[in-house]
Amino acid sequence: MTPETGEPIDDRIVRESGTEARVADIITPILRAMKMRLVRVRLTGQNGLTLQIMAERDDGTMTVTDCEEVSRAVSPALDVNDPIDKAYHLEVSSPGIDRPLVRKSDFAAWAGHLAKVDTSILVNGRKRFRGKIEGADETGFTVVRDQPAYGEEPTARIPYETLAEARLILTDDLIRDALSKDNRARKQARREAGETQENDDTADE
Repeated sequence: MTPETGEPIDDRIVRESGTEARVADIITPILRAMKMRLVRVRLTGQNGLTLQIMAERDDGTMTVTDCEEVSRAVSPALDVNDPIDKAYHLEVSSPGIDRPLVRKSDFAAWAGHLAKVDTSILVNGRKRFRGKIEGADETGFTVVRDQPAYGEEPTARIPYETLAEARLILTDDLIRDALSKDNRARKQARREAGETQENDDTADE
């Protein structure tokens, strides 16, 4: 639990396994202390062996400077705990516009946009869905399929417990919405930073 909110330190519903899960366990408390949250950990064979850490600030923003700060913060912990028994390259990035959806809040935040969804078990006779996210709540979400086959139901209710992977599909509407959200978040962060500075100045008087 985080001491500030009492919420679980990692509230993702899509998580890693094996070595990737061990890395996630090591870096999640570090990210939370930085007021950031983990999106995904992935090991790939790119450039030998690459450890990809995808993260973002609590307000959804993530700058190049933020990525550099995360890299510097998690590297010592990974060196000490040594979860990967081979040499690897560390790569820290933002989720990007066509981001993975890993928390319940992600599905609510991006309702109305197209997504690709994979489930771990059959849902309505399928494991793969593509469509618009609608009706996200505490137990699951609805996908309105954009290309249903003849005779297939156009909508599918996906329980979170069946979810294996989900990510947004890049569209013009998504780009506009993502940029708008990012601009609002950055303005809010600047306002809060200004208020903090004013409070500090007042306290010094």
